[in-house]
Amino acid sequence: MVDIKTFKYFVNNSWHEPSSGKFFDTENPATGVTWARVPDCRSADINRAVAAAKHAFYEGPWGKMMPAQRGRYLQKIGDVISRNAERLGSVETLDNGKLPKQITPSLEKDAWSVDSWNYYAGMCDKFEGRIIPAEMPNLHNYLKWEPFGVVAQILPWNSPIGTLIWKLAPCLAAGNTVVLKPSEYASCSTLELMDVLLEVDLPPGVLNVVTGYGQTTGEPLIDHKDVRMVSFTGGTVGGRIVASVAARQVKPVVMELGGKSPQIVFPDSDLDLAVNGIASGIFPAGGQSCISGSRLLIHKSIIDEFTERLVSRVKKARVGDPNDLKTQIGPMANRPHYEKVLKKISAAEEMGCKLVLDGRSACREVGYYIGPTIFSNVPNGSDLAQNEVFGPVASTESWDDEEQVIHLANDTIYGLAAGIWSQNVTKAMRIADRIEAGTVYINNYFNAAAQSPVGGYKQSGYGRENGWEGMRCFMQAKSVWLATDPLQEEPFS
Repeated sequence: MVDIKTFKYFVNNSWHEPSSGKFFDTENPATGVTWARVPDCRSADINRAVAAAKHAFYEGPWGKMMPAQRGRYLQKIGDVISRNAERLGSVETLDNGKLPKQITPSLEKDAWSVDSWNYYAGMCDKFEGRIIPAEMPNLHNYLKWEPFGVVAQILPWNSPIGTLIWKLAPCLAAGNTVVLKPSEYASCSTLELMDVLLEVDLPPGVLNVVTGYGQTTGEPLIDHKDVRMVSFTGGTVGGRIVASVAARQVKPVVMELGGKSPQIVFPDSDLDLAVNGIASGIFPAGGQSCISGSRLLIHKSIIDEFTERLVSRVKKARVGDPNDLKTQIGPMANRPHYEKVLKKISAAEEMGCKLVLDGRSACREVGYYIGPTIFSNVPNGSDLAQNEVFGPVASTESWDDEEQVIHLANDTIYGLAAGIWSQNVTKAMRIADRIEAGTVYINNYFNAAAQSPVGGYKQSGYGRENGWEGMRCFMQAKSVWLATDPLQEEPFS
């Protein structure tokens, strides 16, 4: 018998029962067993959260706080998270099946996720305005940056805490207050984080969390009249809905959406390096990453050898319980997604795509497991080559010349990331300039840093997270004109 934990939602530094009295279950994807109950928040709960965030911004100390003081709060947040890294990682593993070694180390002291708090703590008082040299006598024009106010942040289920940090650190650094809405499939690590952050003693209302479903919690939150800006990470279909709802009140949106990232392998590449890098960029997280480089564009002279090496490497991967230290690939994060990935594999088979490694052999009666799956020589126009699977599924395509592979790489609605594998750095840089993607990796893949902006081209989203650009997206520019020798002639003399 599993002890089921019941969470509450978080507003004004305190916990609340949902106004409806309703909760929904969340499963451990490693076992398929319910382990927690999460509040099903509706309008009254959303109103409470937004009102708290609005009060904190306009009436509380946060909106009046000096930037350097905000920075000290951000440093405390990073310190508290690092002290509770194992606790937070264990909850996220229970909730979405991610391996502890893929979560906990990134939250420990001096790790890059925690460094985001220190990076933006330092940015708080360094986001400077400027004097604008307007060619008008006795007029002084300057630009300043200001926060939006209440920001709604919608999180995905594949990496809730990591995504939260990317969004929350620059948003708070900019001076905004926040209402978070995690995915209904992975809410618990976000709620656990709120309990951890009580130690920071943030002013009430600065940070709030409501949980629930997209239509009944997410959309009303985005549409709330006092929410001034929206940040969303999720699939492209969800992004279109978010943009449509936000457009009703002309709210700015930052969105990091889906991808179908190409990996271009040249015949002069270090083939072992390319195989290892590409395998690492898809399979360890079960392909459940927006930048998963699963569309493999391999030169025709090496495609057979490359495919053989890739299959040989990844078929050894140990798929299983994420809490088993020997496990290298955990489960799909939830049942609906597990079933969706299986359907996509079957559909690709039915379309005639050649299956050279079948990860369905890892499926079992308990839990939502799929192993590495590889299709070879997949037509570029096929559903498998064009649409995001978000699972441990890769497809190979061959190409003959440089112009052809550039066309193939860009022939997609997505533009989140791309990889280039070649020992000719000049050529690789030339190709990178022509790839339509927000991030391009050369002879590596899947790296990130707090200083480096992340975001998409085309239907992979707009706006950026991380870096200076990540903070800029959570601020708005104000132009101020000051008359140094005021003179205004009567207009109708």
